[in-house]
Amino acid sequence: MMVSERDPIAEAVARLRGRAQANAPLGPTTWFRVGGAAELLVRPADAEDLGAFLAALPHHVPVLAIGAASNLIVRDGGVRGVVVKLARGFNTIAIDGNGVIAGAAALDVTVAEHAAAAGLAGIEFLSGIPGSIGGAVAMNAGAYGSDVAASLDWAEIVTRDGQLLRLPVQQLGLSYRHAALPPGSVVVRARFRGVPGEPALIAARMAEIRAAREASQPVRARTGGSTFRNPTAAESSLKAWELIDAAGGRGLVRGGAQVSEKHCNFLINTGTATAADIEGLGEEVRARVRAMSGVELHWEIRRIGVPKPEATA
Repeated sequence: MMVSERDPIAEAVARLRGRAQANAPLGPTTWFRVGGAAELLVRPADAEDLGAFLAALPHHVPVLAIGAASNLIVRDGGVRGVVVKLARGFNTIAIDGNGVIAGAAALDVTVAEHAAAAGLAGIEFLSGIPGSIGGAVAMNAGAYGSDVAASLDWAEIVTRDGQLLRLPVQQLGLSYRHAALPPGSVVVRARFRGVPGEPALIAARMAEIRAAREASQPVRARTGGSTFRNPTAAESSLKAWELIDAAGGRGLVRGGAQVSEKHCNFLINTGTATAADIEGLGEEVRARVRAMSGVELHWEIRRIGVPKPEATA
């Protein structure tokens, strides 16, 4: 993507109050610590800034939003077009009556902690989900008996043409690990509904979630969270990790990538993995499960960008 002073992309960047960086490395920002660069990485100052930028950006330029990059593989060839990363200006958290309003860059666990301190129950599950609120809404994240759909009131998005819209949860099309957001839109803020509770009991529940996560997941490793969605009841009575284990996937290695011995629905970068190693290992796991049980596992980890071109002689 060539940017010159007469280029409309450059004109859109010139309107930006935030920051823009060409050929920005993305790998170091992901939990896997792998992957290529963004053709253009944009960090808007606030929702208004994001809207003005997107409105000025030529519509043919692809736009992709990323959050804490905790559940993300950036392929080794990088990401074409514009990558939007929300940070300052999008991380405020405020108690609002029986709920909490959080910016998209606010960490899930921090939102849960604010709700607990205010005596609002029902949002504890967020403390067990690594990542930020924008990503949680965009994939209807869930864990420990609940998900975003159960407590979300509304989400504010900036559309690809720059409009700021507040959509009630009914218009978000939330289903298992999915939200039907308009293409190219970016979640910027959301409100979660709680119910009155005793702060000490809520904190105790969050401590249970943290302990369970520590005991069962490779939280100290370079990983990306749950790799595959659990099958529906119609597809299998087994969870994804059980299918992987039964197919001999536990501990499987490809290059510097490994299926976790602790929880085999987690992939790990042991230190030398490429994005291709990790994604290739995931596809090998899917093939083994398909051959063993006939169940088609679907990726829960988001994979973006293009593979690195093959070297030619």
